[in-house]
Amino acid sequence: MTPADLTALELSLLLAGATVLVLVPVGTAIAHWLAVTRWRGRPVAEALLLLPLLLPPTVVGLALLVGMGPDSVIGRAWAEITGGRLVFNFAGILIASVLVNLPLMVQPAQRAFEAVGDDLRAAAASCGLSPARAFRQVELPLAWPGLATGAVLAFAHTLGEFGVVLMVGGAIPGQTATLSLAIYDRVQAFDMAGAGRLALVLLAISLVAITLLFVLGRERSAVRG
Repeated sequence: MTPADLTALELSLLLAGATVLVLVPVGTAIAHWLAVTRWRGRPVAEALLLLPLLLPPTVVGLALLVGMGPDSVIGRAWAEITGGRLVFNFAGILIASVLVNLPLMVQPAQRAFEAVGDDLRAAAASCGLSPARAFRQVELPLAWPGLATGAVLAFAHTLGEFGVVLMVGGAIPGQTATLSLAIYDRVQAFDMAGAGRLALVLLAISLVAITLLFVLGRERSAVRG
């Protein structure tokens, strides 16, 4: 790997790690809220959460580019606070990555919280636990496999994200050019061998992360058994 490839790899890992750090608390809160609330608008909220996965990445990227651009309210506010632009910047691709991967975090976490059941929550309340303590001491220990699954899926998906990162980030070397964009550049230059090597790196990292998730899940099942 060239120094530029290593920089792109470091940027990809940084983006994936930062995305997960943001998604875990945010996605957990949203997932828990969707799991325990009963209201007519919940299917609409769940559908809106899934949209980033169903729409083409170029459509999502265009929406984010317009919504965070220098002429948008968000873009102008960011410029006033930081003095810089939000799009074509690491902060911009981080926000885009969080929004795109939010359903990957929320869906498994929501199913895990739903599996806890209202009866167990009622039992925790009858034992004198406040909702916050019941969440920390009862629900989180039971739902953690779903949270871990969402985190790993978001991490692996962020590593391979291409369209949205390209639209919002613009593939600036050292700032927004991730390894998936480096693979694209190699293909554009007809360097198929180089592109293949970089693709194998992404494949290996994702495979290790997912394998670790399954190993931890089996160990927890063995302890319960």
